[in-house]
Amino acid sequence: MRERLLHGALRAAKSLDARRPDPAELGTAAIARILAVSSTALGDTLLSTPALRSLREGYPGARISFLVHSDLAAMFRAHPRIDELIPYHGGWRRFLRLALALRARRFDLACILHGNEPQATPLAYLSGARFLFKLPNTSRSRFLLANAQPVRDGSEFAHGVDERLETARLAGGTRTDRRMELPVGEDSRRALAAMLRARGIAAGRPLVALQAGASTRSRRWAPSRHAELGRRLLAARERLHLVLTGSSSERALAADIAAAIGSPRVWNAAGEVPIEHLPALLERCDALVSGDTGPMHLALAVGTPVVALFAVSDARRSGPACDLERHRVIQKWRTCDPCLSKRCPYNEPVCMKNIAVDEVLAAANAVLDEARGTALSAVLDRGATGRSG
Repeated sequence: MRERLLHGALRAAKSLDARRPDPAELGTAAIARILAVSSTALGDTLLSTPALRSLREGYPGARISFLVHSDLAAMFRAHPRIDELIPYHGGWRRFLRLALALRARRFDLACILHGNEPQATPLAYLSGARFLFKLPNTSRSRFLLANAQPVRDGSEFAHGVDERLETARLAGGTRTDRRMELPVGEDSRRALAAMLRARGIAAGRPLVALQAGASTRSRRWAPSRHAELGRRLLAARERLHLVLTGSSSERALAADIAAAIGSPRVWNAAGEVPIEHLPALLERCDALVSGDTGPMHLALAVGTPVVALFAVSDARRSGPACDLERHRVIQKWRTCDPCLSKRCPYNEPVCMKNIAVDEVLAAANAVLDEARGTALSAVLDRGATGRSG
């Protein structure tokens, strides 16, 4: 009932709307205040960062406000493309209050990079922005968009980043590459270094992160296989430490894996590291082993190699999009027809069981050996430079 009433009210408002946007203003200084929306989960928000760069480069003098989920706001506080963070609390919570707060900012343009419907498009319209862009533009609220036609769904975009970049380009942003970005502050690095020292992980010691949890059960590799992988990595590499990442809701899962590995060289950091320091933790790691998760995208954004495990989801759509030679992607097939995806009934998804420990171990070793070779080359280069001087 609430959605139907809102839809009817927006239809009426649109028919009486006095806004007359001039497309010639796009990409010019006439656009002074921009609302960028990416209000869902961590991975989806990180996939929006190249589009933020596109908007900033297209509008260097504009004020860009970023509507982001309240749980993630601390992580994006120092992002260089953003002038203001506006927290989003999800669904219909504080909807009217947020709509009024957005309208008070008198935006010229709103760009929905990723947001759940039926809230995202109505919120952006109620902000009062003259221009409103969103892709895919398949929702019933698309009549509010400046790009209401032609209708384009997500299937025409090779990667989730491409979808967001095209939205920014329609809004007057520049063309840019797919590289995600999330700066890591020195304060965060120092805080992380203190946490590592407290757990006996010295500077320079190799560190591998294991991310067992995921937003849906269908994207999880079995805990028993994470544990076996951890044991075998530690047995082969005496200087290596492992860190188990995740949210507070995944702490028990990580604790079970740590107990199964049974080594003092394992740190269960799930729910322990504040979200604002998680980028520093993954930046410090030599590799991350993970399914299709927010932490996987975070590792990519801070430049850490990943061993990415895919079956239900398609790595071509949501896996690494840049520097592919640095990462290892293991893609298996969907075993159930139809695939229930988010409603997967299996505690340990059958399709993810097709990923063997041996192949993940081989991929992790390859990433670690390459990282070690790169570090050794850098040392030798510095030594040669010193001798030549």
